[in-house]
Amino acid sequence: MNDNNNGIIIETHDLKKHYKGHSIRALDGVSMQVRRGEVVVIVGPSGSGKSTFLRSLNLLEMPTSGSIVFNGVDITDKHVNINRHRQKMGMVFQHFNLFPHMTVLGNLTSAPMKLLKLSKEDANNRAMQLLKRVGLDDRADAYPAMLSGGQKQRIAIIRALAMQPDVMLFDEPTSALDPEMVGEVLDLMKELAAEGMTMVVVTHEMGFAREVADRIVFMADGVIVEEAPPSEFFTNSQNPRVKQFLDKVL
Repeated sequence: MNDNNNGIIIETHDLKKHYKGHSIRALDGVSMQVRRGEVVVIVGPSGSGKSTFLRSLNLLEMPTSGSIVFNGVDITDKHVNINRHRQKMGMVFQHFNLFPHMTVLGNLTSAPMKLLKLSKEDANNRAMQLLKRVGLDDRADAYPAMLSGGQKQRIAIIRALAMQPDVMLFDEPTSALDPEMVGEVLDLMKELAAEGMTMVVVTHEMGFAREVADRIVFMADGVIVEEAPPSEFFTNSQNPRVKQFLDKVL
């Protein structure tokens, strides 16, 4: 991990997201730091606030209160240009969110051309390099409907990488995939982690969490119940909520 003077890239402070007045508390005061180059994996039962928290990090969910500091800027401040900051946060969803009317190449080049002002040639070159990296350069002219789920998700990941983000956010990236396709997506994520990409990952894949995470964050009822390195989390947790969860998933 390449920590420079603590290297904190994301810091949330007392983040809350309440619905229906205050009767539903999806997030109920979440404070967390993510360091540059760190892989943080968020786990917990359904409805614990994991996805809400992840989507709050780039304000796809607007928090009810609290602050989110990204690269030293409080992005919850109304005067901040959130789109500029979003460009530096790659987001990969459960359902690939590719543009169905565009080819794979079109999906990979439209944002870099529009937002990063790359020339068509530079955007195409970058896209083809990324496609080669995941072994899909022969699918550049295909449309998303012609791809398997695993291929679509790998394209979604490299589409986020094409923007050269500082951090990658993954919201259950394998949960919509057939079991035999999960491995090819997790392998790509492991490669990114090994290269030092900062990643925040919500997942049910405990093997991935154990192998790749620097830190595991366990959420329940909209709060962080426990944070620990994988070695400690999986073998040594004293928390009854965590033990109950691990009994079910391991």
